[in-house]
Amino acid sequence: MLAFLLELRDGWLRHDVYPFAAFMAIIWFMWVVRTAIARRYRPWARPFAATTSVIIPVVDEPEDLFRDVLRRIIEQEPTEIVVVINGPENPALQKICDDLEVWWCWTEIPGKRNALRTGLEAASGDICVLVDSDTIWTKNTLPELLKPFADPGVGGVTTRQRILGSGRSVLTRWADWLESVRCQYSLPAMSVLGTVGCLPGRTIAFRREILENCMEAFLHEKFLGVFLEVSDDRTLTNYTLKAGYRTVYQATSLVYTDAPTTLGKLARQQYRWARGSQYNTLRMLPWMARRAKVLGLFYLADILIPFVLLGTFGSWIAASFHGTRPGLYNELPLPASPVLSFAMVLIAAALLSMLSIGVRFGRHFAYRPRDMAYLPLFMVINTLLLMPVRMLGFFRCAHNAGWGTRADSFAGDRNRSALVVVPYLLGGAMLFGSVMMSV
Repeated sequence: MLAFLLELRDGWLRHDVYPFAAFMAIIWFMWVVRTAIARRYRPWARPFAATTSVIIPVVDEPEDLFRDVLRRIIEQEPTEIVVVINGPENPALQKICDDLEVWWCWTEIPGKRNALRTGLEAASGDICVLVDSDTIWTKNTLPELLKPFADPGVGGVTTRQRILGSGRSVLTRWADWLESVRCQYSLPAMSVLGTVGCLPGRTIAFRREILENCMEAFLHEKFLGVFLEVSDDRTLTNYTLKAGYRTVYQATSLVYTDAPTTLGKLARQQYRWARGSQYNTLRMLPWMARRAKVLGLFYLADILIPFVLLGTFGSWIAASFHGTRPGLYNELPLPASPVLSFAMVLIAAALLSMLSIGVRFGRHFAYRPRDMAYLPLFMVINTLLLMPVRMLGFFRCAHNAGWGTRADSFAGDRNRSALVVVPYLLGGAMLFGSVMMSV
């Protein structure tokens, strides 16, 4: 943010053009557009009745949690519940299903995609609701989730999502902050346009015929010659959009889910999400360029921002070794020592970045003001964990890795990973360009 403001000032006074400043201006413009569109969002209010099949793939879960998940779903009286246990047999989960009189089946094939296919074959409802096995429904989750289907043009609906016990640690607060920001800005804006790019998989509802029509491709479609298990929710969203349906967000349907409490598990989760998001963005670019240009712009920025930020940091370091002070900061009241000068620039940059985040995500901090005290830690996690993980995920987006956070889930195949020439070339070009833009 500091570099952006100084480049704007320099451009105003000297009429110089800074590509990084232009890029950041676009990012702020997109934020203004997203916020303006999000203000138009209203959840659907009229009730809608349909037969519903709740499909729950499960590998393993703590018994008490899984029992609570099923009980809460049963209370909302869907037409049927289908539990698909995949991978190793799990007598404990089977017994819970029997105790609660929930129909279940087992498939020895690990992987969520095959489990969804198995559940769909056993289901009969007009609306199929896909639920993660650790997701807690709140009162009226299901009836609220069904309301948008009153519009025949709506093909997929997602819920508002929060983190269970978000105050447990810095990591759970950070995860809840991300969910809150997404549910207050990105999802409402995309929903107004009818193009929610990813209906998050913790609880999603689709028209049955959409899943039936895309299931064969869903199970076998490849990216750069490699089948990828991850990002099933984004992939199903893609098929829904390509089929001509709208994908929307229903803010009145609320679910809670757990979040990693260790850095290692958090990194693996974010790595899986980064790979899934970015390979789907690359795969959907031609369609978005024709049918959803605003959505494409949002997702391209999501890929580019980590590289631009890395280029900015690299330019600061490079500039510090080429003179006593970084050239752009000559008019700042910096000390003569290059080390102290560089340290003060970093501190000023961090403070202005915090201010920027406070402005852009003010809705969350109005809702949960105590999180303002954690903002410096959120920035550290974003910079030192999320940014590197997202860049690694881009370079490895066609790597056939396993699920990462569940021991008995889909394990991947190290012999079936593409030589990802395109992402490496694109990534190298973006990294070089971002450094040159920032110097």
